[in-house]
Amino acid sequence: MTDDKPTRRELLRPLHLLGIALACGLFAGLVTLISTGAFTERVVDALRKGTYSGLGPWTLALIVAGSAFIVTLLGLAMLMLAVDPAQMAKPVDRPVLYDAKGDAADAAGAPGAGGASGAGGGSGATAGSGSPSAAETPNAAQTPGAAEDPEPGSAR
Repeated sequence: MTDDKPTRRELLRPLHLLGIALACGLFAGLVTLISTGAFTERVVDALRKGTYSGLGPWTLALIVAGSAFIVTLLGLAMLMLAVDPAQMAKPVDRPVLYDAKGDAADAAGAPGAGGASGAGGGSGATAGSGSPSAAETPNAAQTPGAAEDPEPGSAR
């Protein structure tokens, strides 16, 4: 057996989720109280006299706050299930939005790989941005203005 003890941060993670859900529930309850006019004289007098018809603002706020707490807690728990803990412990040593296929092609000596960053002169195309640079387009030298797309997605 291993002697890996969970860290304090790992132990308190469920309390963080409960705290976030509680904050969302309190916010929803406060918004409900303010929007129903629970602090106005008219509503307070109607509640005191017993002439207020319908669900009271405090009862409605408790229902909304409890519902928001439960929905937020379930939503956060479902999002936590989607995360692979082994992948979160691994350090990321590359840019997050980096195109790994483009890097492999550059390393293999793909045509146009050398000088694409300097020869373009600031065309704005980066790896993974969706628009090819002048070096990546095979007929860019034959068609004037082929590297400049005025509107992405426009038909030519």
